[in-house]
Amino acid sequence: MADLISDGKTRVVWLATVANINAPTTTELNAGADYTRRITPDGLKLDPTTADVDTSSLASKFDTKTAGRVGYDAEVTFKRGDNPTDDAPYTTLKYGVSGFLAVRRGVEFTTAWTTGQKLEVYPITCGEPANNSPAANEVMKFTSPMKVTDTPATAATVA
Repeated sequence: MADLISDGKTRVVWLATVANINAPTTTELNAGADYTRRITPDGLKLDPTTADVDTSSLASKFDTKTAGRVGYDAEVTFKRGDNPTDDAPYTTLKYGVSGFLAVRRGVEFTTAWTTGQKLEVYPITCGEPANNSPAANEVMKFTSPMKVTDTPATAATVA
């Protein structure tokens, strides 16, 4: 049994529009802005949270729970660029901008979008971008807080 290494096997694309988040087309994905090379190695954060629903009663002697609402804590940390193309995430993902974050995992970054590939698609509205504190021997960075505005397609398939 071998472990799947994540290095170089994640692709992140910003889409202004998508017709069906459960089945984005290769045309839609190729038309999106591929920000993968601008994201720091630990900069993709799409963490689900599940609320607890208390199901115990007055007769209970043990606290019981079931799964409640799901939400996402989402933010992406980007490297700033020294030209308009490389700084596109900073100039594009401003407060209130809405779109879709498409994430493919476990496939070589350079592999073209192909029908049948699995991916995640998150409907997003961006929060206020935060410039990260400068540090010695680091690139300039900013973090885009992202609000998941509707149920994401976490098991989508490229159409």
